[in-house]
Amino acid sequence: MNSSPENPKLTVPLPDRKRLVKALSSETRWKMLKELTCGEARAVGELAAVAGVQYANAGRHLAVLRDAGLVAQGRGQLYQIPKQYLPNPGQPVVDYGHCLLRLDAGE
Repeated sequence: MNSSPENPKLTVPLPDRKRLVKALSSETRWKMLKELTCGEARAVGELAAVAGVQYANAGRHLAVLRDAGLVAQGRGQLYQIPKQYLPNPGQPVVDYGHCLLRLDAGE
């Protein structure tokens, strides 16, 4: 799915590991990622409601996710997980190359 020495055919860069770990350390960001596994872009307000935070706080959390390369910002205030990281859109699983997240595990 991502570029690696073992698979030179793939050209998608892996997210930076340090930023990835920091970004995943927040329950709020975890909730936002889970919502984004649907494969569709979501507005900041929608993600704030899902995560149970105020709009301004949601924007800060999304900036951390974006800066880590875990989500992409589209037009306006729409965010989504890049398609190459979603092995099965609609299922709460994300493959960032360094790790495979099962966002519904342990619920």
